[in-house]
Amino acid sequence: MELRLERHPLNPLLAPVPEHLWENKYVFNCAVVHDGELFHLLYRAQGADMVSRIGYAVSTDGIHFNRFEKPVFSPANKDELYGVEDPRITKLDGRYYMLYTAYSPKGPRVALASTKNFITWERYGIVIKEEINNKDAALFPEKINGKYVMLHRFEPDIWLAFSNDLVSWGEYVSIAQPRKGYWDNLKIGAGAPPIKTPYGWLLLYHGVEDAPRPIYRLGFILLDQNDPTKVLKRSEEPILEPEEEWEVFGGVPNVVFSDAMVEYKGKYYVYYGAADNYIALATIDVEKVLEWCAKI
Repeated sequence: MELRLERHPLNPLLAPVPEHLWENKYVFNCAVVHDGELFHLLYRAQGADMVSRIGYAVSTDGIHFNRFEKPVFSPANKDELYGVEDPRITKLDGRYYMLYTAYSPKGPRVALASTKNFITWERYGIVIKEEINNKDAALFPEKINGKYVMLHRFEPDIWLAFSNDLVSWGEYVSIAQPRKGYWDNLKIGAGAPPIKTPYGWLLLYHGVEDAPRPIYRLGFILLDQNDPTKVLKRSEEPILEPEEEWEVFGGVPNVVFSDAMVEYKGKYYVYYGAADNYIALATIDVEKVLEWCAKI
C-alpha cells in the first residue's frame, strides 16, 4: 500500500505580511509542537534584506494561528550572517530544543538552541563542528541506548550523529541515500523529528528529483526502534508532491518541504513550506500509517 497526504481546505495557512519588513517576501519551513493544549509554530521568514529569521505563531486547533509581529529568534553572530533557517523542535528533559541551520559565508551549519517559552532562548552554537555544509537536522525525542541521537545531512545522504550531552556530537553514520530511478534520486534530508511507533521510528523526509528545476517531495522512512541506523521500510512513491499552483510557482518552484509532523486526534498533521512562499497543512490517518509500517 502507498500513502498520500490530504491537503487542508484552508491552505495555505500562513502567508507573508506586507507591513512586516522581516517577513514580507517569504514565510515557509516551520517547526510545530503540541503541548497538550496549544500548537506552537516556529517558522522561517525572509523580508526585504533576504536574511532568514524565525517567527512564532500559536493556535488552539493547529489550523488558525495568531502570529507575533516581530521575530522571536534572529541572527546573533558571524556564523548566522545570512540567517537562521529551517527550525526543528523536540521536547527533551522538560525543555524544547531547536536544531536549525546557521547560514554564513562559510556555508550552512547545524546549530542548537533551547527554550521553555518560545520567546527567550539559550544558544549552544554550532554543534556539528566539521567544516562541511550540513543541514536538515532533527533530534530524536528520547535517548537510544543511553545516547542522544540526531539526524543531519552531509549531502546527499541522511546521517545520524550521537552525543552524551547534546553539544558534542560524533559517531557519524550514513543511514539512507538517494535512489537511482526514483523520485528521490538527487539528494534526501530529514523532515520532522521522528515519531515513535510500535513498529519503529517513523521519519518524515524530503527527497529531491534531478530535473531541470529540481522537484522536492515528501516520503516516509521507518527506522528500527533500538538501532536507528537500520532502515526497515521506505516510501516507494511520494506521499506529497507539488501540485497546487502555489506549490509549483514561487520563490523556489516545485517544492513541498516539511520540518514538522504532529500526532493529533487520530491524525498526523504535516506542516510544510510551499515553493518557499507559504506554510500549509496536510494530514493522514495515524491508523493508515501504522498499517503501512506493519507490512515490512
